[in-house]
Amino acid sequence: MRIRFWGVRGSIPAPQVPSQFRSKISAILERLNPEDIKTPESRERFLATLPPWLFGTVGGNTPCVTVSCNSLRDSIVFDAGSGLREYGNAVVKEKPKRSHFHIFLSHFHWDHLQGLPFFNPAYEPSVSVDFYSPMKNLETALHGQMTSPYFPVHMESMGSKKTFHQLSEPVRLKDILIEYKKMNHPGYSYSYKVIEGERRFIFATDTELSASDFQKTEENTGFFDQADCIVLDSQYTLGEAIEKYNWGHSAFSLAVDFAANWRIKQLILFHHDPTYDDRKLYNILQSARWYTERMGIKGIRISLAMEGMEITL
Repeated sequence: MRIRFWGVRGSIPAPQVPSQFRSKISAILERLNPEDIKTPESRERFLATLPPWLFGTVGGNTPCVTVSCNSLRDSIVFDAGSGLREYGNAVVKEKPKRSHFHIFLSHFHWDHLQGLPFFNPAYEPSVSVDFYSPMKNLETALHGQMTSPYFPVHMESMGSKKTFHQLSEPVRLKDILIEYKKMNHPGYSYSYKVIEGERRFIFATDTELSASDFQKTEENTGFFDQADCIVLDSQYTLGEAIEKYNWGHSAFSLAVDFAANWRIKQLILFHHDPTYDDRKLYNILQSARWYTERMGIKGIRISLAMEGMEITL
C-alpha cells in the first residue's frame, strides 16, 4: 500500500510568496562559507547540511491524498482539495492511463472540494469517477460548486461517467475494504480506514479530538487500534487549539496522545494552517518529537505531511 500526498494545507491554499523565498535565500547565505562553493562536492555537502525548512517546501495545496494498492489498478483518492489538480496533471502523463477513480470525501467544506473543477481526467469520456460520502447531499454539493455564479463550467460538462454513492456500509473494492467513522467537526467530517491484507491506513482530517475519541469503546477500538499509519488533523499548537475551541481542528500534542492511546505505529501531521511558513511547520514537527520523548511515548514514528511525499506500508 502506497500513500502519496498532493495537498496538505487546510482552510485555503497557501502558496509561497516572494518574501518567503527571499527569507530562505538570506538564511542560506548567512550559513555559507567560501569553502562551501569551491567544488561541486563541497556544494553538495553544504546543501546536505541545510535544515529541511530551507531546502524544499511543505507545499500550499489543500487536502488530497491518494492510496495505491497492489490488488487494484483503480485510484483511491481522499478529498478533492486543490491538490487534486496536481494529481490529475500527473495522471494524464501516465502510460497506460488510469481510467477509474474512487474519490472519498471527508466533508464538503470548500478546501476539500475546490480542486474538482480542475481535475482533468474527469473531462475524459473514457474515464469513470465514483464519489463516496456518508452525507446525504453528496451529488447536490458537488454540482453546487460548479454552477453560476461560482464557476463557469458545470459538472455536466465533465465527460466522464460519474456515480454518486451515499455510504451506509463499508466499501469493498476487490480485496480492499474501506470503512468510515464520523468525527467532531462543524457540520461533521468523516475519517476513512483502508484495509488491505494486514495493512491498515487511516485518513482523519478535520477533526477536533475530544475525550470521547480516546475512550476504549468497541467502535473506537475497532476503527483506530493498532493501525499502521494515520494521517491526522494537527493544525494547531495546544495554545492555539484552546483559543480556537470548537473550530474543528486539533493540536499536534493531542494528535501524538491520540496515536499513543491507540497504539498507532506512524503519525502524519496534516491539514497545516495556511498562516504557518515552512520553518514553523518543521518546528511543530520537532516539538511533536520532543513531546513523545518527554512523555516517554515509544513506538511511534512522526512525520510532517509534505506535497510529493510518498510512504509505503
